[in-house]
Amino acid sequence: MLAPDRVKWRKQQKGKMRGVSKGGAFVSFGEYGLQALTCGFVSARQIEAARTAISRHVKRGGKLYVRIFPDKPISKKPAETRMGKGKGTPEEWVAVIRPGRVMYELEGVTEELAKEAFHLAEHKLAVRTRVIGREHSL
Repeated sequence: MLAPDRVKWRKQQKGKMRGVSKGGAFVSFGEYGLQALTCGFVSARQIEAARTAISRHVKRGGKLYVRIFPDKPISKKPAETRMGKGKGTPEEWVAVIRPGRVMYELEGVTEELAKEAFHLAEHKLAVRTRVIGREHSL
Protein backbone atom coordinates (compact mmCIF):
# COMPACT_ATOMS: atom_id res chain seq x y z
CA MET A 1 0.00 0.00 0.00
CA LEU A 2 1.00 3.60 -0.51
CA ALA A 3 2.61 5.47 2.38
CA PRO A 4 5.36 8.08 2.60
CA ASP A 5 8.89 6.88 3.35
CA ARG A 6 9.61 9.67 5.83
CA VAL A 7 7.56 12.47 7.33
CA LYS A 8 8.66 15.50 9.28
CA TRP A 9 5.94 15.05 11.93
CA ARG A 10 4.37 11.75 13.04
CA LYS A 11 0.93 13.19 13.83
CA GLN A 12 -1.09 15.89 12.07
CA GLN A 13 -4.19 17.84 12.98
CA LYS A 14 -7.41 17.16 11.11
CA GLY A 15 -7.59 20.45 9.21
CA LYS A 16 -10.51 21.95 7.30
CA MET A 17 -11.93 20.52 4.10
CA ARG A 18 -13.42 23.51 2.34
CA GLY A 19 -12.92 25.27 -0.95
CA VAL A 20 -11.80 23.80 -4.25
CA SER A 21 -8.60 22.04 -5.23
CA LYS A 22 -5.53 24.28 -5.37
CA GLY A 23 -3.94 22.30 -8.18
CA GLY A 24 -4.37 19.16 -10.23
CA ALA A 25 -7.80 20.16 -11.55
CA PHE A 26 -7.09 19.44 -15.23
CA VAL A 27 -6.29 16.31 -17.21
CA SER A 28 -2.54 16.65 -17.75
CA PHE A 29 -1.09 13.27 -18.70
CA GLY A 30 -3.86 11.14 -20.21
CA GLU A 31 -6.94 11.63 -22.37
CA TYR A 32 -9.64 10.97 -19.74
CA GLY A 33 -9.70 11.68 -16.01
CA LEU A 34 -11.71 10.89 -12.89
CA GLN A 35 -12.46 14.18 -11.13
CA ALA A 36 -13.71 14.60 -7.55
CA LEU A 37 -16.91 16.59 -6.96
CA THR A 38 -16.91 16.57 -3.14
CA CYS A 39 -14.41 16.85 -0.27
CA GLY A 40 -13.18 13.84 1.62
CA PHE A 41 -10.37 11.62 2.82
CA VAL A 42 -9.39 8.78 0.47
CA SER A 43 -7.37 6.10 2.23
CA ALA A 44 -4.40 4.23 0.77
CA ARG A 45 -6.54 1.06 0.59
CA GLN A 46 -9.23 2.87 -1.42
CA ILE A 47 -6.65 4.32 -3.82
CA GLU A 48 -5.20 0.86 -4.42
CA ALA A 49 -8.64 -0.79 -4.78
CA ALA A 50 -9.71 1.77 -7.39
CA ARG A 51 -6.41 1.43 -9.24
CA THR A 52 -6.81 -2.36 -9.33
CA ALA A 53 -10.40 -2.08 -10.59
CA ILE A 54 -9.39 0.25 -13.42
CA SER A 55 -6.36 -1.76 -14.53
CA ARG A 56 -8.33 -5.03 -14.49
CA HIS A 57 -11.16 -3.57 -16.54
CA VAL A 58 -8.91 -2.15 -19.26
CA LYS A 59 -6.97 -5.46 -19.20
CA ARG A 60 -3.61 -3.67 -18.99
CA GLY A 61 -4.39 -1.77 -22.20
CA GLY A 62 -3.47 1.88 -22.20
CA LYS A 63 -1.64 3.77 -19.47
CA LEU A 64 -3.03 4.62 -16.04
CA TYR A 65 -1.82 7.62 -14.03
CA VAL A 66 -2.54 7.90 -10.28
CA ARG A 67 -2.49 11.60 -9.43
CA ILE A 68 -3.07 11.40 -5.66
CA PHE A 69 -0.87 10.20 -2.82
CA PRO A 70 -1.79 9.49 0.83
CA ASP A 71 0.49 11.76 2.82
CA LYS A 72 -1.69 12.58 5.84
CA PRO A 73 -1.55 10.32 8.93
CA ILE A 74 -4.86 9.54 10.65
CA SER A 75 -4.56 8.54 14.30
CA LYS A 76 -7.01 6.40 16.24
CA LYS A 77 -7.32 5.61 19.93
CA PRO A 78 -7.96 2.00 21.00
CA ALA A 79 -11.53 0.83 21.62
CA GLU A 80 -12.92 1.25 25.15
CA THR A 81 -10.30 3.83 26.14
CA ARG A 82 -11.15 6.66 28.51
CA MET A 83 -10.97 10.29 27.43
CA GLY A 84 -7.66 12.12 27.74
CA LYS A 85 -4.18 10.59 27.79
CA GLY A 86 -3.13 12.31 24.56
CA LYS A 87 -3.58 11.67 20.87
CA GLY A 88 -3.77 8.12 19.52
CA THR A 89 -1.16 6.38 17.41
CA PRO A 90 -1.13 6.84 13.60
CA GLU A 91 -3.19 4.02 12.06
CA GLU A 92 -3.58 4.81 8.34
CA TRP A 93 -2.59 7.23 5.60
CA VAL A 94 -5.09 9.28 3.61
CA ALA A 95 -5.09 11.76 0.74
CA VAL A 96 -7.12 14.95 1.27
CA ILE A 97 -9.40 15.38 -1.75
CA ARG A 98 -11.14 18.64 -2.59
CA PRO A 99 -13.63 19.32 -5.41
CA GLY A 100 -11.98 19.58 -8.83
CA ARG A 101 -9.07 17.26 -8.10
CA VAL A 102 -8.26 14.78 -10.89
CA MET A 103 -7.42 11.51 -9.15
CA TYR A 104 -6.84 9.06 -12.02
CA GLU A 105 -6.09 9.48 -15.71
CA LEU A 106 -6.20 7.04 -18.62
CA GLU A 107 -4.72 7.20 -22.10
CA GLY A 108 -4.63 4.79 -25.01
CA VAL A 109 -8.20 3.48 -24.49
CA THR A 110 -11.59 4.29 -26.00
CA GLU A 111 -13.97 6.70 -24.31
CA GLU A 112 -16.52 3.97 -23.50
CA LEU A 113 -13.87 1.75 -21.92
CA ALA A 114 -12.53 4.66 -19.85
CA LYS A 115 -16.04 5.55 -18.62
CA GLU A 116 -16.77 1.94 -17.62
CA ALA A 117 -13.43 1.59 -15.83
CA PHE A 118 -13.87 4.88 -13.95
CA HIS A 119 -17.44 3.88 -13.03
CA LEU A 120 -16.06 0.75 -11.35
CA ALA A 121 -13.40 2.79 -9.54
CA GLU A 122 -15.99 5.33 -8.39
CA HIS A 123 -17.60 2.71 -6.14
CA LYS A 124 -14.30 2.14 -4.31
CA LEU A 125 -13.76 5.82 -3.40
CA ALA A 126 -15.18 7.93 -0.55
CA VAL A 127 -15.96 10.97 -2.74
CA ARG A 128 -18.42 11.66 -5.56
CA THR A 129 -16.75 11.83 -8.97
CA ARG A 130 -17.28 12.45 -12.68
CA VAL A 131 -15.42 11.46 -15.84
CA ILE A 132 -13.89 14.32 -17.83
CA GLY A 133 -11.95 14.62 -21.05
CA ARG A 134 -8.84 16.64 -21.73
CA GLU A 135 -10.73 19.84 -22.54
CA HIS A 136 -13.11 19.89 -19.53
CA SER A 137 -12.65 21.37 -16.07
CA LEU A 138 -14.80 22.05 -13.00
